[in-house]
Amino acid sequence: MSTPESGGVGRREFLKVSAATALAGALPAAEAAAPSRASRSSLIADENKRPGSTDWQLTRVRLSRAQGVRAADIEGYCSKQSVLVGESIDLFVSTTPAARFKIEIFRTGYYGGRGARLMTTLGPFNGTPQAVPAPGPKRLVECKWTRTTTLAIPKDWPSGVYLGRLTTLPDAADKPYWQNYVIFIVRDTRKADILLQCSDNTWQAYNKWPDNLSLYTDPRGAQAPDVAVSFDRPYGKYAQIYENPQSIGSGEWLCFEFPLAYWLEEHGYDVTYCSNSDCLDSAQITRAKTFLSVAHDEYWDVRQYDAVKASIAAGVNVLWLCGNAVFGVSPFSNSSDGRPLRIIDRAGHFAGLSDAEVEQARRVFSKEYRRIGPDESLIMGARTVIPFNGGGDWTCTKPDHWIFEGTGMKKGDSIAGLVGWEHHGSPAAIPGNEIVAEGLVWAGGVTPSRYTATIFPGPKGNFVFNAATIFWAQGLATPPGHILPWSHWSRPQGPDPRVQRITHNLLRRAIGA
Repeated sequence: MSTPESGGVGRREFLKVSAATALAGALPAAEAAAPSRASRSSLIADENKRPGSTDWQLTRVRLSRAQGVRAADIEGYCSKQSVLVGESIDLFVSTTPAARFKIEIFRTGYYGGRGARLMTTLGPFNGTPQAVPAPGPKRLVECKWTRTTTLAIPKDWPSGVYLGRLTTLPDAADKPYWQNYVIFIVRDTRKADILLQCSDNTWQAYNKWPDNLSLYTDPRGAQAPDVAVSFDRPYGKYAQIYENPQSIGSGEWLCFEFPLAYWLEEHGYDVTYCSNSDCLDSAQITRAKTFLSVAHDEYWDVRQYDAVKASIAAGVNVLWLCGNAVFGVSPFSNSSDGRPLRIIDRAGHFAGLSDAEVEQARRVFSKEYRRIGPDESLIMGARTVIPFNGGGDWTCTKPDHWIFEGTGMKKGDSIAGLVGWEHHGSPAAIPGNEIVAEGLVWAGGVTPSRYTATIFPGPKGNFVFNAATIFWAQGLATPPGHILPWSHWSRPQGPDPRVQRITHNLLRRAIGA
């Protein structure tokens, strides 16, 4: 969602000492908390024994204009958000001016700490400039580029998030090369312990490519309904809260979600991956023991809500390791050539906000702000609140709860900077819903708001946990090239053994390890 501490010195010093003691004692426990190898599939563990690549990041990037988002030297997109193993995906690439180029396909993961593995190299190809379409109804920009190549996904490629690195091939040694990414998800249908749903609807909602055309740039206001975006266009550079050149072409994956996947694969968790568009049917979720919503998962089709609600009823554990989730109602529609699930339209907002919050949203964001979906807090335990946009410390309120086992945390102990830049609060009136962490978030850097991290029991011995922060994954790992975000005068501090141990505790309980 886009929008333009207290205590004496003695208490602060006491908390610093307590935190240091907890950190010292929790690190070995956090590592030991990973599930035993016998309790899970070895697919991901075996994949990560393969050699990682020392060269997979973007080395040379150039924006087409200062303060812009587009890198027109070379850019591209894919025909699908996700592709099933054994099927094919089309890649579309434009070069301005015309240039030869290659495409290197990497799977992101742990790989001994290197972060990605080279799967194949495609090309070289002869690139030419491809047309940038004018905005249509609902300010929709939908590219209709000539296909560059088709990639058939081998059946032995594991599910994961894949980056295609586009690199121009200059015809002389004294000319520079330029790079960009395309991104897609390889999915499977197997049973798994963990299903990690990427928040790619939200990546696209904030994508300004080619210049200033996201769901947030409508002249009627940042939350105006009846605007649409297409997945048939490149991802421009991430343009919301901080500068990250690695985001060119890769959505928000490397910014906010990859640290979680990197950490899961480091510890050999049995994880499979999917896009938002894959979760319209509960059967896609119930094949896993645990469903993960990650980082900034704001935009959902109501069918996703229904699928997760049904999955909880069926006994799936859900971990909302995110903030501002399930907020914008964004139904899918087909592309102009009939391919399914290629356009999302902001039709309105889920119904969790109070009447007073809705009136504030109409004053601040758009007078057309409207609620049309169900109450998101009923599947999450807590929801987006207004005011929002800020940061704070994640403070333990129930140290005797099993999620804190082995962390050394006491009531009032905090993990500095972990909450932000958007959060969840206002816990739902669900039987057994518990607040395990809560405190203040400083919206806009100065206005106090309150977050609540919650957990409630499902009907079949399962549970639903809500971390109440976009930054949860920042406390797990720092992969190669990762940049810690900074927003609203607040930032997370990076990997913390307490966050790691809490996450291990949650996952071990969820998968029965």
